[in-house]
Formats: sequence, structure tokens, C-alpha cells
Amino acid sequence: MMTLWLLGCTAAWLLVFWSGSRVLALAGAVCIVFSYAAGLAAQFMALWWVGRHDPAMRPGWGQLMRAWLVEALVVPRVFCWRQPFRWNAVPDHLAAEPTLHGRRGVVFVHGFVCNRGLWTPWLEQLKNHGHAFVAVNLEPVFGAIDEYVPLIEQAVEQVTRATGMAPLLVCHSMGGLAARAWLRACNADERVHHVITIGSPHHGTWLGRFSHVVNGRQMRLSSPWLQQLERDEPMQRRARFTCFYANCDNIVFPVASATLEGARNCLVAGVAHVALAFEPQVMRETLALL
Repeated sequence: MMTLWLLGCTAAWLLVFWSGSRVLALAGAVCIVFSYAAGLAAQFMALWWVGRHDPAMRPGWGQLMRAWLVEALVVPRVFCWRQPFRWNAVPDHLAAEPTLHGRRGVVFVHGFVCNRGLWTPWLEQLKNHGHAFVAVNLEPVFGAIDEYVPLIEQAVEQVTRATGMAPLLVCHSMGGLAARAWLRACNADERVHHVITIGSPHHGTWLGRFSHVVNGRQMRLSSPWLQQLERDEPMQRRARFTCFYANCDNIVFPVASATLEGARNCLVAGVAHVALAFEPQVMRETLALL
């Protein structure tokens, strides 16, 4: 939808202004195509403002600028290409091959308003190295986070059956909360090798106050749902988590919101929310667990 909207607005602008002024037509088209970058800039400003009293976590202006530029390049590749048009470019890898058995597999859980297309670079690597994987599509898109439990349960069962081993869970953003909801609902601690969360709002996010959909409200800072999830969670479960978080995360802030007490928390400096999912350090350390 985002892709079609941008293309439609750009085409309309060019049709209206091309005959009068080609310079104006081209300048306006460029502004429309990159209008999302202004929205990203507003998010980075909010991140800085909310964290202004926490100098230990507050990024410098140079870090923010670099993170904004990289995110402005990553976001269209994900939201305008991979997810709408290439979401199934690399299907789940569960073929009945002897090489899959005894090699740990992965379950991928994406975040808010995303789909499995987010994970394409990860899926290509895993398929090349002969690991089983399932990347879920979380539906309904704006449903309650607990509604995603059956999808994760099915994916874990499929990968476990293909490999004979408990899988690694790799989760971006809201996907980390969905994984925690699955662990709570299924008491599944022994059925997962480890859980990686990447920019997950474990304590909510400041931006959640602007959401009026169910899962968005659940991700408000210290929401009742998050508080209940924490009360239900045994502390020893946190040892199964590695939480990658960033001081330039333009979606999940304050910065410490993406950490969990008792987990291994890894700060990645100078990286924004979507780009964090493809940061070489994050991918390298995660795949090393296989």
C-alpha cells in the first residue's frame, strides 16, 4: 500500500506539472518519493527529546544523522520491495533431507505491520548453509499479541520435527513480545534453544501512546498487558534471552525499553530500528548460536 501510494502521488504530480515546468515536476517527484524520510527524522527527534535526561544512553547528533541516513535507505527496500513483492522469495525450508536432521533450525518472528519478507537476507544465508527454518506471518495484523501464539507454536513444532532439535527463535520488534507470550502460554522453556530479540519493546515504547490498535496499545510504556507478562514470567526464563538494542532506535525508546533484566543485553550503537535487524554484528552473533 505504501509503495502504490508513493508511486501514485509521484505519477500524478509529474502529469500535472511536467508541461509547465520540468524542474518543478522533477523536484516535486523527488520530494514525494522521499517524503517518508521526514517522518523518520521526526522519530529521531522524539528519540533524542525523550532521552535528553539520560546522557549514558543519549546518542550524539552525528550518530543520529548517520542512523537516519542509513534507515532512509533500508526502509524502502524492506517496506516497498521485499515485503509487498518478495515476501515469499525464500520459502520455509523444511524439506525431508537427511542433512537437516541434527542441525539446529530457526523460527523467525517479525514485528508490527511487517511480514516474513523482512527476513529474506537471513533466510538466504540459512538455506545456503543447510539449516531448517520457518518465518511466520503474524495475523491478524492489528490483533492482540496473544493471538500470535498458535502461529509460533506451529512453526516451532515444524522446525523441531525437521531437525530433532529445539529451535532458535529470532524476533524483531513486536516479535520478541509474541515469543514471550508463546513461552507463557505454552510453558515452552525446554522447547526452545535460545531467544534473540532485536529492538523489541520489552517495556513498551513512547510511540505506543499514539496507537489505537490492539497490539499497538499493548506496546505502550508499562501497559497493563506488559506488566502482566512480566509478573507471569519466571526470572530464570530470562537466561534464555539475548536482547540486541540500539541507542538510535527510532521506534523503541527510551533506549532501555528494549532490554530485559536477567537477559544478555547487547547495545549496538548508532543503528536505527529496521537497520538493526540486518546489522552484521547482530547477524553474526545470532547465527553463531547455531
